[in-house]
Amino acid sequence: MPQGYSAPRYNRIVKPPLVALTDQPIDPETIRRGLESPDLGGVVVFCGEVRSVTGSQATEKLEYEAYAEMAVAQMRKIAQECAQKHSGNVACVHRIGELHPGDIAVVTAAACAHRDAAFACCRELIDRIKEDVPIWKKEFGPDGESWVTPHP
Repeated sequence: MPQGYSAPRYNRIVKPPLVALTDQPIDPETIRRGLESPDLGGVVVFCGEVRSVTGSQATEKLEYEAYAEMAVAQMRKIAQECAQKHSGNVACVHRIGELHPGDIAVVTAAACAHRDAAFACCRELIDRIKEDVPIWKKEFGPDGESWVTPHP
């Protein structure tokens, strides 16, 4: 865990946009409830889970690393842009550290007036996070370990 970083706790609702890195399990339902509004009828939650097989290779575990300050700042920028573009509430939470098959690695969520906007917003959130945020993934399997995303 980066020095000076404390993981958020999900035992309370946080006002959107919720943006966080954590070394703790992510609770998608708590995140979803944090986006609720009587004005927003379409709510979409995407959970990215660790697979047990990638291509033809078994995956024993993954390790996520991040440049925490930059990652959170970039996630916040993306969240704010998506919330404004799609007129909704958004959340994006990514785990770092060691994860095993079945663990949730990332959650993006969007609540918008209508389902089309919520789906589009949630997809844009995850696509941009994967593309633009300094989070790196190392995969461990029976043949060894390798960085899946380029690591500085």
